[in-house]
Amino acid sequence: MAERAATAERAAVLEQRGPLGPRSPRPGRPGALPLGLLKTARPRQWVKNVLVVAAPAAAGELFSRHALTQVALVFGLFTAAAAAVYLINDARDADADRAHPTKCRRPVAAGQVPVSVAYAVGGLLAVLAPAAAALLCTPLTAVLLAAYVLMQLAYCVSLKHVLVVDLAVVTTGFLMRAMIGGVALGIPLSRWFLITTGFGALFMVSAKRYSEAVQMAQAAEDEGRAERLGATRALLTSYTTGYLRFVWQLAAGVAVLAYCLWAMESGGIAGTGLLPWRQLSMVAFILAILRYAVFADRGTAGEPEDVVLRDRALALIGVVWLAMYGLAVADW
Repeated sequence: MAERAATAERAAVLEQRGPLGPRSPRPGRPGALPLGLLKTARPRQWVKNVLVVAAPAAAGELFSRHALTQVALVFGLFTAAAAAVYLINDARDADADRAHPTKCRRPVAAGQVPVSVAYAVGGLLAVLAPAAAALLCTPLTAVLLAAYVLMQLAYCVSLKHVLVVDLAVVTTGFLMRAMIGGVALGIPLSRWFLITTGFGALFMVSAKRYSEAVQMAQAAEDEGRAERLGATRALLTSYTTGYLRFVWQLAAGVAVLAYCLWAMESGGIAGTGLLPWRQLSMVAFILAILRYAVFADRGTAGEPEDVVLRDRALALIGVVWLAMYGLAVADW
């Protein structure tokens, strides 16, 4: 069965590539362009932008009309900025994606979205998102959004080929998402909040890289498949699984320590509510890290949003943590 699956995969790749290399994409059907642009904007990835509510929620300033309006606006602008990066990235990688067994189905690689259109729409969104932030939010919000776009474009062009820097850039993207909500509302950002968010993001990013490296090692018997997986992420073959395991374990430890210090600093031991909810939330946070580490250790944490949304136990722990932290913020 394994041999038949490998044969089928090789046949699918050859169908896309043809005998002399990657085939030219076929023109998309009329009316398919808007759908292709939307698909290229990665709607499944938009869940990451929910992090913009992190700082206002942690400060207990999320539920005023002004706060909700600003957070919704920032969410939309960050989604547009991220879509710009995805469009430009897929346009740059179109030829390489056509040789990949799954990425060949991406709209730009498949010809549903012309490369020139992807560049044009991506460039337009990259300019409009920070400009709209300057008009509708604070100047610092626009600066942060522009910095995100520039950093991610630099990542697409060259930084993704630099060891360790690639991990730092992706992690910083998550940290910027968590910061921008507080920046838009003028909320001071706790140092422990920033450390927890930053190292929590590094934990998930390095766990994803580790899972990809494990899968590539498992595919080593199929030389062609391993080569394609390595080509998809140029630095994947430069990292060892031992190093990536060290990074996600280190990041998990720092994130837990920073969260505990943050929780203990905010409200003391007992607090003023019925129970010390903020301190009790440490239990749920640690359990969430430990649960996610199960998937990281197995090498199945390749898509963080899938792990978080599909694992019922992790989802339940997350709900309990949200409830505890919400009660702490409400001082109930």
